[in-house]
Amino acid sequence: MTDGAGIDLPPIRHNDYSPLDPPTLGGWDPALPVSVVIPAHGGQHRLDLTLAALAAQTYPGHLTEVIVVDDGSDPPLRLPEIAPPDTRIVAAAPGGWGIAHAVNTGAALAEGRIIHRLDADMVVCREHIEAMARWHHLAGYLVAIGAKKFLKEPEISPADLYDGVRTGPLGAVFDLSEALASSTEQTISRTDGLRTSRNPYHVCTGPTVSMLRETFHAVGGVDPDVLRGEDTEFAYRLAAHGVVFVPEMAAEAVHLGLPAQRRDRDRVVRAVGPYLAHRVPLRRDLRKDRGRRWLVPYVEVVLHLDGEVKDDRPVREAVSAALEGSVTDVVVTLVAPWSRLTSGRRPVLGDPSFELRLLREHFAHDERVRLADEVSATPAPIPFRYTGPVSVPLGPDSLERMIAAVQGDRSGMLVVGLGDGGSATLERTEALGRALLLGADDVPASIRATHGVRHGERAEFWPARAAAAPAPAGRPGRATVDSRPAVKPADRPAQAAAGGGPADRPAAASEDRPTQAAADRPARSAADKPAQAGAGGFTVPTRKPKSRLARFRSAIRRG
Repeated sequence: MTDGAGIDLPPIRHNDYSPLDPPTLGGWDPALPVSVVIPAHGGQHRLDLTLAALAAQTYPGHLTEVIVVDDGSDPPLRLPEIAPPDTRIVAAAPGGWGIAHAVNTGAALAEGRIIHRLDADMVVCREHIEAMARWHHLAGYLVAIGAKKFLKEPEISPADLYDGVRTGPLGAVFDLSEALASSTEQTISRTDGLRTSRNPYHVCTGPTVSMLRETFHAVGGVDPDVLRGEDTEFAYRLAAHGVVFVPEMAAEAVHLGLPAQRRDRDRVVRAVGPYLAHRVPLRRDLRKDRGRRWLVPYVEVVLHLDGEVKDDRPVREAVSAALEGSVTDVVVTLVAPWSRLTSGRRPVLGDPSFELRLLREHFAHDERVRLADEVSATPAPIPFRYTGPVSVPLGPDSLERMIAAVQGDRSGMLVVGLGDGGSATLERTEALGRALLLGADDVPASIRATHGVRHGERAEFWPARAAAAPAPAGRPGRATVDSRPAVKPADRPAQAAAGGGPADRPAAASEDRPTQAAADRPARSAADKPAQAGAGGFTVPTRKPKSRLARFRSAIRRG
């Protein structure tokens, strides 16, 4: 066992945590202290039951603290008679309210190495904390997700519940035949315990989840501006950080009360939509409004202005090409020594940095363009980063084609040879984040081991306008994937019949998380659709069968 560092562990490919071997429950010696953070607003009796179950845990009491954050309850919450020894109730920090704000308050006070976030209406089995904490003793980049079922609140006293949890399974305490299964557990089962899931963050929905404290703070905690769907948005940022999601089905729990969306499903779904549309770019189904600007872009385009800029026009053309392509939610980062540009008196026309100053003025007031002296280690929470030469501007649909290629085989990096122009690279942020979490000295080699590196030719992603439509990404002779160990087709999750959507896409009518519907689908290009007569001075038959890239785009339009 390691102290959460994951030393000498084999690399986890995508989300397949199979190489990890957790200890048997009851057969190991825990070492990491756990802080259970419970946001609460009212519901004293349910909280009493939650704390009674926590008092019966198998995880050592001297390694456990419980922090209940009272988010403005009236009357204020009180500490019940049955609770873990190190339990305290604190008021949410001033200046905010809501679940996210309360969780952040508790996390800021937590002293444990592991933060376990738990809802105030969850009754957990006696091995719950132990089952999830054992994973964090193996590796520091894991996020554990507990199991849950929904049940109408029964009539039971905290004392009876404590005795029942301490001496037996939850099935002996509750009539689980009446329980409503969670749709997230269906997704977990369908994707081999999330091992084959393309988007495992979708099932990380908050009521019981744990991670190392440094992981929680590294992504900035839970966003207090997100009042609905804050758990999904937080999980998305965890995914971009490079974590591995591990569902722990032995960590059973009962959620007291049925899901809110069973009362008003449409209103719940609508309440979540705008929050996720702005903050989770992979939810392409939520970004259908034309001409919009979004809080978190889909792609960061990085252009390095190497050496002295002799003429600002090629740079402006490259920026325009990036912003005017088929992928519209883009931000451009121009990397140059901008900090050297002083504001003191200087000859305006004879300035040695004349061209660089012109560029700064051209883009200083465009929110879609950033000026930076150096590129950041990761573009998170932006899911993709493109880096290419100014001398080869992006084509109208180059980004869309590149994204479709890496989404098709889940590779973490795409390298496209541009001939004399050098090369262009598209990185998947979660793969880059994983490499950083592992402390890799050779980032491309780390990405090759965990996600795979794909290589392609310029003609596939910058197709000549007068040429016939290129073959879809991934066909022989077009691109190869350098991914050791190789991913066999049988190992990949099955694609949905319509449009190649991910096999683990959550159902639209999810009982406990309807906002997981329409999981992120690969972006598709319109360039593979048959051109109409007169477009670019040539005609292509309009009945040509759709390529995979075109089918991707059709799937996006259908939502």
